[in-house]
Amino acid sequence: GRRRAGSLPPMDLVDRLLAGDRRAVARLISLVENRAPESREALAALYPHTGHAHIVGVTGSPGSGKSTLVNQMAKAFRRQGATVGIVAVDPTSPFSGGAILGDRIRMQDLCGDPGVFIRSMATRGSLGGLARATSDVVKVLDAFGKDVVMVETVGVGQDEVDIARAAHTTVVVEAPGMGDDIQALKAGVMEIADILIVNKADREGAERTVAALEMMLDLNGHPACGWQIPVLKTIATQDEGIAGLVDATLRHRQFLLQSGNLALRERERVDRELSDLVQERLRALVLAAV
Repeated sequence: GRRRAGSLPPMDLVDRLLAGDRRAVARLISLVENRAPESREALAALYPHTGHAHIVGVTGSPGSGKSTLVNQMAKAFRRQGATVGIVAVDPTSPFSGGAILGDRIRMQDLCGDPGVFIRSMATRGSLGGLARATSDVVKVLDAFGKDVVMVETVGVGQDEVDIARAAHTTVVVEAPGMGDDIQALKAGVMEIADILIVNKADREGAERTVAALEMMLDLNGHPACGWQIPVLKTIATQDEGIAGLVDATLRHRQFLLQSGNLALRERERVDRELSDLVQERLRALVLAAV
């Protein structure tokens, strides 16, 4: 009889993935999440098949409506014919099993679409491990042939900043009435934002939030890279402003390609990953020698 994807050796899983087998994708992601020794061999085999996907990081304050925004963005990309991978990351989840059902409930209207692959991830308590595992999961979805891979993170901590740095385009989401969080955003996430979103723009205070973000951009001065960060308003629950956000994402990708910044970001990402892998290996050797 046919062997189940879960019982196959890693290199067989790689072959299945490249042939379009979704179950092989899920199994490989589990190996990567669990830092299984054989996952490195599988990732090395997949690496030549990566580099196609545009990676979009979506981060910001809890309660800003990121999951709904990502859901609507995915549908907009699908209407344009692009295939989509979604990695929903929750570093604060108390669950050790990884899958966060809330994200899947919010995105249930995407689950029947074969052009969309959704994976939820939660930390297993390893410092810095979440960002590395997320980056590897993105590689799996990239090799699987997804045109766009969106990474949604909850909160604005260091893990989220590290994950967003691995993206080509980083979308930072705010919501009206969350003014205190803007100061927190200024400290960490603002420096990695490529697009700023004020979601729930039908709420009172939306214009004030837009003005505050634009003022912060003015104070920071014009970016040396030449990209002018847009501040856009959306009402994700009503699909308002999503087309403009997707358009801004595509314009940013075009800018990165034409300016050479895409190659620069990729090099920086590879440098960081290599450094992380060396540190991880050295830490393992030191612990083994103690």
